[in-house]
Amino acid sequence: MMNEHLNHLHLLLEQQFKDQVVIELALNELTMTVKDANNYYSVAQTLRDTAALGFEQLIDLCGVDYQDYPAGTMTGLRFGVVSHLLSVKHNWRLRLIACVPNEDFPVIASINSVWNSANWYEREAFDLFGIIFEGHDDLRRLLTDYGFIGHPFRKDFPVSGQVEMRYDAEQKRVIYQPVTIDPREVTPRIIREENYGG
Repeated sequence: MMNEHLNHLHLLLEQQFKDQVVIELALNELTMTVKDANNYYSVAQTLRDTAALGFEQLIDLCGVDYQDYPAGTMTGLRFGVVSHLLSVKHNWRLRLIACVPNEDFPVIASINSVWNSANWYEREAFDLFGIIFEGHDDLRRLLTDYGFIGHPFRKDFPVSGQVEMRYDAEQKRVIYQPVTIDPREVTPRIIREENYGG
């Protein structure tokens, strides 16, 4: 049963955002999905600046690749940004989701100017998923190397990667080359079919 506290927040969010969002309750947690990514920044700003809501802290933000998500359960868009917000004043939490409209060139507004804690989270989502945060003033790779090709948390990224690096003693430097690792068999031997993979 939804407690009074969550019920009150749910009602406030519905009144504030009306048909701009979809609000769901599961496991005593509220999730609010922004229907149109163009409203993502203004929704975030309203969540922070409206005294009745008062979400003064962004405690986490990550990218998501919904490529294999069951049909019909999301917006049909591949990439999303999920933020976890906290209102210390009101003692409530909210999960905020916005799906990025263009799979080939995923761009969404940066919320770094709303919550400056988004800075490195957005850089991480850019690095690992290739999501571009428009308006971010220092969007560059955070976890992968400068010459890294691709975005390793995308579901279509090859498990073995695309390039490998090694130290070359003759050249006395690190060099990059195409991956030389043979694909690893991940299906247990006991359940393989007789002609599996061949």
